[in-house]
Amino acid sequence: MSKTIVTFGEIMLRLAPYPYQRFEQANTFKATYGGGEANVAVSLSYLGNQAYFVTRIPDNPIGRSAINRLNSFGVHTEFIVWGGERLGIYFLEHGASIRPSNVIYDRAHSAIAEVELGMFDWPSIFKGREWFHITGITPALSAGAAQVSIEAVQAAKKAGLMVSCDLNYRKKLWSKAQAKETMTQLVEEVDIVIANEADAADVFGIEAEKTNVTSGVIDLKHYRSVAQQLLNYCKAQMVAITLRESISASDNGWSALLYDGADFYTSRKYSIHIVDRVGGGDAFGAGLIHGLIHGWPKKDALDFAVAASALKQTIPGDMNLVREIEVLNIVKGDISGRVQR
Repeated sequence: MSKTIVTFGEIMLRLAPYPYQRFEQANTFKATYGGGEANVAVSLSYLGNQAYFVTRIPDNPIGRSAINRLNSFGVHTEFIVWGGERLGIYFLEHGASIRPSNVIYDRAHSAIAEVELGMFDWPSIFKGREWFHITGITPALSAGAAQVSIEAVQAAKKAGLMVSCDLNYRKKLWSKAQAKETMTQLVEEVDIVIANEADAADVFGIEAEKTNVTSGVIDLKHYRSVAQQLLNYCKAQMVAITLRESISASDNGWSALLYDGADFYTSRKYSIHIVDRVGGGDAFGAGLIHGLIHGWPKKDALDFAVAASALKQTIPGDMNLVREIEVLNIVKGDISGRVQR
């Protein structure tokens, strides 16, 4: 049965040179769309759910093009607020081997960065829905966006929805001190906290002992402690942490753990040769929501989320355009990549 999930955030125009070119080499840029919560909505729609994306977007050809793209993936957008002057933009330079990817933001004064309290009719948006998802990117956009993000989470809880939040710290958007102040308020109403191997330290100062995320090797037992501390700090029901072992920009180890206050669940680790890592965490969040909202055992939901996000990193663009059966095949061990005829 289809489930209903609402996400709230920013969709941006993504401009990227031909893969592996540097910005200075580029004569052309490929235009696509993406953004944390929009990516989650697309993934959930592809997995067979009713996904709603809420944002504020300029009523111009670029804004309408972004919404049309979401609609083409089955995402509902009837609750968006039209307004503002511009759509946010980000430029992506794909890394390779020992050279990391690089992102440059051009999103100041975007339509959603100028949101204010009361712009969204949250009771109508949440009526009859089951789940709300947000990330730490949205409140980082501006003081107004932070206030509206907290407003949305509180309204979702009042309406009886499950609420998930991916911490998604972005150092190019705000400082660690700013993030901690705002996110501490936001997670008071959150049921499930999602983080990567560095987010807990960057946002809340909760660090894994004797672990260097740039070394290419992650010690799982130290992240069990991080999950436990994070759960206690946020007072959530569950914490999920994705674990990326960055061997190089081209090859990563990818796994995750889930802690519910009583039990730790760990996933299989995938060795991925990366096509596009952007959106990998969003695909994980969508996969976890999909499993949990359908009542799957927690271990099954975690395994599905990790497989879904591993698949995403083989797909160009921000969005994870895979169906449930494709992910389940990966979970079952079909990782040969053989041609399907």
